[in-house]
Amino acid sequence: MKLGIHYFAQGWQLITQKGLRRFVIMPILLNILILSGIFWLFISQVSVFIDWVIDYMPSWLEWLSSIILILSILMILLFFYFIFNTVSGFIAAPFNGLLAEKVEKMLTNEDFSTGNTLDFIKDIPRMLGREWQKLVYSLPKFIGLFLLGFVPGIGQTIVPVLVFLFTAWMLAIQYCDYPFDNHKISFIKMREELSNKRTLNMTFGGLVSLCAFIPLINFVVIPVAVCGATAMWVDHYREQLTKNAQKSTALQEVGQGTDIVK
Repeated sequence: MKLGIHYFAQGWQLITQKGLRRFVIMPILLNILILSGIFWLFISQVSVFIDWVIDYMPSWLEWLSSIILILSILMILLFFYFIFNTVSGFIAAPFNGLLAEKVEKMLTNEDFSTGNTLDFIKDIPRMLGREWQKLVYSLPKFIGLFLLGFVPGIGQTIVPVLVFLFTAWMLAIQYCDYPFDNHKISFIKMREELSNKRTLNMTFGGLVSLCAFIPLINFVVIPVAVCGATAMWVDHYREQLTKNAQKSTALQEVGQGTDIVK
């Protein structure tokens, strides 16, 4: 059985393919601009957060000060990455959706796109609406984890692990959603399908999250993740879900025809 690491590696292979390179350039450029801005914000504010952690830490945990400080910095990094991922999701969504479409066409030799450039532009509000759904789903959970981070001991030990795990889950949702959305599969249905293969998606999202903190690699990780997630869609979800969608459409057409006859 193919694991998340296989699809992550396949994503690196796909971005070098001749037919996909031009669709990879724009997400990379946007990623560089957004990540540079978020990195500057992190550098300018990280000392404030570290000072706060040191002052807030109770005296009975001083013997763990070095470990807690490292975990606190990790938690801060993950929260900043959440901000980056949210901002880049809204800005780069149309380009990532187009990249996912081209990757699927390359892998299946089937062109499911029936629209032209104008139709693609018309789809942009829907794509942005999808990003809003992801934000509504994730933001309350991240706020809860952030508030839990204020609890002495727990906030500096358990919370960073929980934040990493949830970040991995959200990254799987973020990048798998592009091929799902291209086929008009609802956000709720997409989450259900990913939950059925949680280990596969969590390992994939975890690898994306780890690479996001490696200099230079983090500039190209978004198109890699889009390509890898699309390959995962093709292997694990596409056949069954597209058949179900076709059946649903056929039933709706039959129902409409019956209403006309009546």
